[in-house]
Amino acid sequence: PLADPAQAAVRSSCTFLKVKTVSFLSTLTLFLFQALEEAQKAIQQLFGKIKDIKDKAEKSEQMVKEITRDIKQLDHAKRHLTTSITTLNHLHMLAGGVDSLEAMTRRRQYGEVANLLQGVVNVLEHFNKYMGIPQIRQLSERVKAAQNELGQQILADFEEAFPSQGTKRPGGPSNVLRDACLVANVLDPRIKQEIIKKFIKQHLSEYLVLFQENQDVAWLDKIDRRYAWIKRQLVDYEEKYGRMFPQEWCMTERIAVEFCHVTRTELAKIMRTRAKEIEVKLLLFAIQRTTNFEGLLAKRFSGCTLADGTVKKPEAPPPSTNPFLEDETGTETDEIVIEKSDADKPKKPKVPDNPFHGIVSKCFEPHLYVYIESQDKNLSELIDRFVADFKAQGPPKPNVDEGGAVLPSCADLFVYYKKCMVQCSQLSTGEPMIALTTIFQKYLREYAWKILSGNLPKTTSSSGGLTITSLLKEKEGSEVAKFTLEELCLICSILSTAEYCLATTQQLEEKLKEKVDASLVERINLTGETDTFSIVISNSIQLLVQDLDAACDPALTAMSKMQWQNVEHVGDQSPYVTSVILHIKQNVPIIRDNLASTRKYFTQFCIKFANSFIPKFINHLFKCKPISMVGAEQLLLDTHSLKMVLLDLPSIGSQVVRKAPASYTRIVVKGMTRAEMILKVVMAPHEPPVVFVDNYIKLLADCSTDTFQKILDMKGLKRSEQSSMLELFRQRLPAPPSGVENSGSLSLSTPTPEQESSRIRKLEKLIKKRL
Repeated sequence: PLADPAQAAVRSSCTFLKVKTVSFLSTLTLFLFQALEEAQKAIQQLFGKIKDIKDKAEKSEQMVKEITRDIKQLDHAKRHLTTSITTLNHLHMLAGGVDSLEAMTRRRQYGEVANLLQGVVNVLEHFNKYMGIPQIRQLSERVKAAQNELGQQILADFEEAFPSQGTKRPGGPSNVLRDACLVANVLDPRIKQEIIKKFIKQHLSEYLVLFQENQDVAWLDKIDRRYAWIKRQLVDYEEKYGRMFPQEWCMTERIAVEFCHVTRTELAKIMRTRAKEIEVKLLLFAIQRTTNFEGLLAKRFSGCTLADGTVKKPEAPPPSTNPFLEDETGTETDEIVIEKSDADKPKKPKVPDNPFHGIVSKCFEPHLYVYIESQDKNLSELIDRFVADFKAQGPPKPNVDEGGAVLPSCADLFVYYKKCMVQCSQLSTGEPMIALTTIFQKYLREYAWKILSGNLPKTTSSSGGLTITSLLKEKEGSEVAKFTLEELCLICSILSTAEYCLATTQQLEEKLKEKVDASLVERINLTGETDTFSIVISNSIQLLVQDLDAACDPALTAMSKMQWQNVEHVGDQSPYVTSVILHIKQNVPIIRDNLASTRKYFTQFCIKFANSFIPKFINHLFKCKPISMVGAEQLLLDTHSLKMVLLDLPSIGSQVVRKAPASYTRIVVKGMTRAEMILKVVMAPHEPPVVFVDNYIKLLADCSTDTFQKILDMKGLKRSEQSSMLELFRQRLPAPPSGVENSGSLSLSTPTPEQESSRIRKLEKLIKKRL
């Protein structure tokens, strides 16, 4: 009963809220509709105002157009009126100018005509678009007729003043002709060219008569007289006619250039006729005098007139990057010096060429074969002299203090090369330079083979080869012939000379490429010659290595013949080690001191000796069999002593201790460590076999059954034990990569060093019996 009133109250409250909400929503909706209607009305009013503004703007624009229409008409009228007045003034000036021009032409008043004609021509240009009017076209034709008449008249005046026939000339310059030249500047350029051509031809007519082909002064030995004559003529022209022609005509230079063209043609003609009479000295004399004259022209004139001729002024080349750029204005016999510090010095840019270079001297180029043949002969004689001097003076004295002397003939050769190169480049930068390069290549090779390779000491036997002397020599207690101190110094001197030639040849190639024409640069290639000197260097190093290697052979042979199974205790290093060290201490300091200027080749010598000695030492180590435990320990001590000596080889016996190059140290460590590992394997017990085999594979990492067989021989195992060991070794080998054959099977197919040595001994015995 209590709940019923509460529920009734809730219901009445909900009903009241519902009525209020509906009433509120109705009021809000009505308000929104009213606001929307007001916004629409405002928008309509705004569109109306915009339309009014647009209509007013169109009316304003139309009003402005109407106002400015009359102003534009007035502007056009004013412009046309101004143009008409200007055109009438120009027409008046043109008509009056044409009348005055015709009158002055008849009176030869060239001074006034020069200024008037230029003005008339300028005014006439304004009437180009009115040529359809008969009166204007008539005035234009009258101007052209006046110009033609002036041209013919001026040419006639010059012909009268400077007749083509005869050599007599007026006493001084003419004011009329000077003014006529000013008129010619305004006329057709052909008139100016005709005046210049006729004057120069008349001015050089005497030259063609004096130096005809049949005259004695026309030959090369009197070429100085040609240049002396033109110098006098140019001085005479400056005094008499210098003010008659305008300065921009450059008449003095034009006369000199035409003289050069005529001289080149005449010299070429006479040299073709008397080619058999041309000698080297005569040719060089003529070329020298001609190039001197061309240099004089370059100092006096700018070369601005050469654009009309066959020779053009060359552009300045970019700065040179030649490694041995030198001042060529100095003496030509200076020695080409190569210094490491030259690379740090600033390079001087190449001086621009003479614009007149070759304007006359081009005619000598077809005859430069005489010069090339002469240089071929001179170089041949020079090489022969070098050979004779070497035989007469003998090898260079040992020069330990200064470190390996370069043969003086080398410097003499390149000094001569430089002189020839500079001289030929002054004569021609074309095909003759290519021919001279071929001559250089020929005698660089001859120098390499005749002077350098030809004087290397000869060995009695080569490594890997056999001679009767080596076969008949008793091996035990025999000493291999060594090079003397003088021979070692000679080899080092030849090596240093070859290194100097190699570097200088590369620089010579760059210099030749700078001198020759750009189109011929690709034909300059001295790679073959540098390779030749590289071969000489390689042969010299090989001789030094073979000599030291052969000196150590008896000690290694003594090592392999010792009874190592009878060694009872480990002592100091063995005598054979002392012998090897003695030979190293005797040879290496001499070689190092004589190669002080070429350290990189001394390093190559050390590397090649290590690559030769260490494998040979290991091969002799395999011949030491059988070896006892104590014997193996002694050999290990000896190997370590040799290893330390080899590591110290580059600086042995030197007061200045230097660290050996890393490349050399790696070779020694790798090779001698292998020898030490071999001895450690020999020292290891062979029981149990599996441990021994695994230890061998771990220490040596050598999968060759041949090497394993040698280790077993050194241990003195029986054949039955070796067979089981070999079988176990093959089983324990790691599997080879797919597609790669077993190295052990490959090694079994080739003869072992013991088998090869046995064959050699049999051959020696057979030869001794037959002899």
